[in-house]
Amino acid sequence: MPGGHAERLFVPETAEDIAAVLHEASDAGIPVTVSGARTGTVGGAVPFGGWVVSLERLNKIKRIDKATMTALVEPGVILAELMRAAETEGLFYPPDPTEWSCQIGGTVATNASGARSFKYGATREFVIGLTVVLADGDVLRLRRGDVFSNGDGVVTLATESGRIITAKVPTYKRPNVRKNVSGYFNETPLDAIDLFIGSEGTLGVITEIELRLVPKPEGFFSGVVFFEKHGDLLAFVDEVKAASFAGRKSNDPVGTAPGSDMSASLVEYFDDRALSFIREKFPETPERMAGAVYFEQETTAETEDDLFEAWNAMLERHGADIDRSWFTTTDADREKMRAFRHALPVAVNERVVRNRQKKIGTDMAVPDENFPGFLKYQKEMLDASGIDYVIFGHIGDCHLHANLLPKTDEEATRSRHIYGRFVAQSIMLGGCVSAEHGIGKLKSKYLYVMMGERYLNEMAELKRAFDPKGILGRGNMFGMDYRL
Repeated sequence: MPGGHAERLFVPETAEDIAAVLHEASDAGIPVTVSGARTGTVGGAVPFGGWVVSLERLNKIKRIDKATMTALVEPGVILAELMRAAETEGLFYPPDPTEWSCQIGGTVATNASGARSFKYGATREFVIGLTVVLADGDVLRLRRGDVFSNGDGVVTLATESGRIITAKVPTYKRPNVRKNVSGYFNETPLDAIDLFIGSEGTLGVITEIELRLVPKPEGFFSGVVFFEKHGDLLAFVDEVKAASFAGRKSNDPVGTAPGSDMSASLVEYFDDRALSFIREKFPETPERMAGAVYFEQETTAETEDDLFEAWNAMLERHGADIDRSWFTTTDADREKMRAFRHALPVAVNERVVRNRQKKIGTDMAVPDENFPGFLKYQKEMLDASGIDYVIFGHIGDCHLHANLLPKTDEEATRSRHIYGRFVAQSIMLGGCVSAEHGIGKLKSKYLYVMMGERYLNEMAELKRAFDPKGILGRGNMFGMDYRL
């Protein structure tokens, strides 16, 4: 985003430092933008005036408790560091947004998700405690299960200073999709901690996080599977989803018994154009394929053989090109497959730099029953446009990223119009405008289209309860000109 600027930068080392900064800013009515690792894609950390508070020095892993399978961390801890620390204790932290260089605080503030969200859900599923500094410097300590909204949808919380805050939960009906970070979270009743997960720095500054961990899976096998016919690929994905959901219902809750039944932990999609891009980095990628699916299955010594046979039979039923597909059960080769997955964004970004235009990428999700039609609509419109594009992403969650790659200013203008058409179509199909990237400043106008005046006003009322002067994250979700 061009034009970002700020008057002062603070790099505090303690929660008390943050409280002091916010107290001063609140008294003076100065906007405050919270900055983490700045790996977001919607401009949430870009300030337009006021002060910036960077959380990079609040970077301690305070505890990894093997007995309770929990971690206590500060918000500046890097995701990859937490994953490594958990692994040394035989534990596993499943949320895996693409950029493992992100900070845990940012993942909580955006309710980040990724490929493994297909099995484990988004960050919200693993947050059990938060310490939050509010806009005036007061502090809230929240634990999952302690405080819920009442029958009228009102949450009542006491700060450390003894102040009582009452907030009304927005009443909009959430889309029936598995991934959605479009606006404040709501449900009936609402656990108070969930107000702050996905709030994008607009309600408070998170200074401490307690997370749930799970046992490290004993084993796995994964594959990148190529298909000559797109219909066969979609039918394979449908059966993978059905088998995975059935396997979860027959076992313990998600995340407590990895490897106990057929249940993919990730199901990722690449269209034919995406494979062409990846071939620049991985020339061994087969040609003349309609698309590919990258999957992973957790195993144990007892289940590995049966699960491998079940997956092989499923692949054969749906016409996968097994001979030219890639499979592995080793960590080293799994990292190569992850590199294959991440070669695509790199190749896309390199093309964008050459074109001297901005990439325009979608982040919508739609209900299962409407997904095939939505994908068909996107591909037909993009093919007719003549604009370069690739489609890839989290097909198990009916959530794909269509990246438009304009080469000229005229194509860039048409790309933005196409993006708007996709937004409108996803809303008409009961979907959301942002499944995992958040709203930030770039997508506030699309959230307005999705929510409408009434529900955006309900969101604003909730924000005022915690931030009466509207100083936190100004421009995020609501837009810079929205009156809070």
